[in-house]
Amino acid sequence: MSSHIPPLAKKVSSERTHHGDTVIDEYAWLTDKEDPDTIAYLQQENEYLKQETSHLEELQEQVFQEIKGRTQETDLSVPSRKGAWWYFSRTQEGKQYGISCRVPADGDTPPVVTADGTLPGEQVLLDGNELAGDSEFFSVGTSAVTPDGKLLAYSTDYKGDERFTLTFKDLETGEKLSDEIVGVFYGGAWSADGTTFFYTRVDDAWRPFQVYRHTLGTAADEDVLVYEESDERFWVGIGLTRSEKYLVMGAGSKITSEVRILDAENPAGEFTVVRRRVTGVEYGIEHAGDRFFVLHNENAENFELATAPLDDPGAWTPLIEHREDTRLLEIDAFATHAVVHFRRSGLTGIRILPYPQDNGGGQPSRSRLLASAYEIEFPEPLYDVAPAGNPEFTTERLRLGYTSMITPPSVYDYDLEARELILLKQRPVLGGYEPSDYEQFREWATAEDGTKVPISIVKRKDATKPAPTVLYGYGSYETSIDPSFSVARLSLLDRGFAFAIAHVRGGGEMGRRWYEEGKLTRKQNTFTDFVAAARHLKASGWSDRIIARGGSAGGLLMGAVANLAPEEFAGVVAEVPFVDALNTILDPSLPLTVIEWDEWGDPLHNADVYAYMKEYSPYENVAARTYPPILAITSLNDTRVLYHEPAKWVARLRATADGGPFLLKTEMGAGHGGRSGRYDAWKEEAFALSWIIERGTK
Repeated sequence: MSSHIPPLAKKVSSERTHHGDTVIDEYAWLTDKEDPDTIAYLQQENEYLKQETSHLEELQEQVFQEIKGRTQETDLSVPSRKGAWWYFSRTQEGKQYGISCRVPADGDTPPVVTADGTLPGEQVLLDGNELAGDSEFFSVGTSAVTPDGKLLAYSTDYKGDERFTLTFKDLETGEKLSDEIVGVFYGGAWSADGTTFFYTRVDDAWRPFQVYRHTLGTAADEDVLVYEESDERFWVGIGLTRSEKYLVMGAGSKITSEVRILDAENPAGEFTVVRRRVTGVEYGIEHAGDRFFVLHNENAENFELATAPLDDPGAWTPLIEHREDTRLLEIDAFATHAVVHFRRSGLTGIRILPYPQDNGGGQPSRSRLLASAYEIEFPEPLYDVAPAGNPEFTTERLRLGYTSMITPPSVYDYDLEARELILLKQRPVLGGYEPSDYEQFREWATAEDGTKVPISIVKRKDATKPAPTVLYGYGSYETSIDPSFSVARLSLLDRGFAFAIAHVRGGGEMGRRWYEEGKLTRKQNTFTDFVAAARHLKASGWSDRIIARGGSAGGLLMGAVANLAPEEFAGVVAEVPFVDALNTILDPSLPLTVIEWDEWGDPLHNADVYAYMKEYSPYENVAARTYPPILAITSLNDTRVLYHEPAKWVARLRATADGGPFLLKTEMGAGHGGRSGRYDAWKEEAFALSWIIERGTK
């Protein structure tokens, strides 16, 4: 067994019994964040980590300088038009946070973006650096401008616990209003006249369950509770349609949706239900002039697009019917066209639906809408594309974000009349980066049950084979890890590494069924898919030493494969890892647990789910065998995956397993996303990469 400081000996174990099974948890005391001994233990771990990785400091600094040196530190985003303004953000060299700005607009063509200085007529909306001050952590939860462009609602978090304070600013005078509301969640929406703001609050389990209405100029304790969701599986949220005609309030679990709408001109009115919730049916609604578009999965596993009249939004008429090979992801509606974002063959795509111009003011027929539809083509074999920054309802351009594993994030406008892509900006990569020096391709591993699992790979063309490889995975919530570019990753590729993404089941890369086959009592497909991907990379000659990496639910994947096939990996990086899954999902008092039962199952009330989760939960299955070196990274203020999960896991690894070393790094002033400032985040990434480089080259 590894030698290291043990958990504080004076602490006692806990014992629990479920479904006749009694389990001893000797490290349960670490769950008490208020206990000084817990904090002292985490600080001890950080000191030990520093001691064990001190020899990497020079490499870490070198990688940090590479990331910094490849990044254009003073830069501007491509402006997006909303009403009479172009909105954009910029960064300045030496400053941790972005600055949100706007300039007056004239037409659809954005002002020329330059890398230095400011744009003529620029108005600063929010300067993150001024707001952050000397705070160790800073984050903006929402930033919403009124339809007339005169007021700004924004919320701030200075701890990383995702409890925000909502503030209002007069953009004409630059003065903050006296209104202030504490303890709000992300998001929010303005009424059409800008006199009323809707926001959400969370319950003790960190579930947004209430929607409030705040009238400017009144005290926060006078705010009106508009809606409260009593079902603990459901979150609520609220937004304003792109047309600014309707407020849309959604309640959703992992598998079910219910939407309410309200005329945005009448914020004090009653919301109307579009369709009552039916377990297993998900839907969303978009306003498009004289109709609604509805994206839903009623009898349509990969979703169907329907239309509905304004006076009967629950009456759905199919427009784009379900297809086995195409997962419809979202619908964006505009004054003259609609845009469908979809997924097919493991890649994303864009479909344009122009509205016929001679429809006499009524809804065009399904056949006429579909007859004019077309898809935009992209040249690379691997890529990711999505609508991005399209707040304006009346426009003849569509803003797209595009990237691949060798193409830096790129912003395009698609001219709907000319049907051509206009490159507005590609993120600069300094230091002589040449995409032609790298190659990307797709491999297919065969899982234990014969399923073909896609793997996306990027490497330098001159890298030798087999190469040390970072294999990344996630595999939960239908979240897709699409082929994308990373500046930091170049520090690996230029050292001869390959980088691969295992698109395992539980994610959404291959459609809704891909997700269904990696959740609940089929969750272990996620883990065996990842192991199959690692073995395929070795057997096909691409890789020798494989370092596995994943975060959050992907951290559960890391813990599970470390138990399942530790011999396949030269190292494991688990970031904010969900490794104590069974204990967490058994405790409905913890943040998000009840909501998560639709994803993992309910082990509290179902003995079969309990037995199944106990088979794979990483903490429960640490064994007396040889494990690879493991680096676990967590944050004290994380409200999604609590810090004690990796802390307990590392403690049990040390006490039970051989191999290692097993290291724990706890950010004492951050949340789920880690350090908030960009330079701090680069340093944290450089630390992880330096550890990976050592593991891959030993």
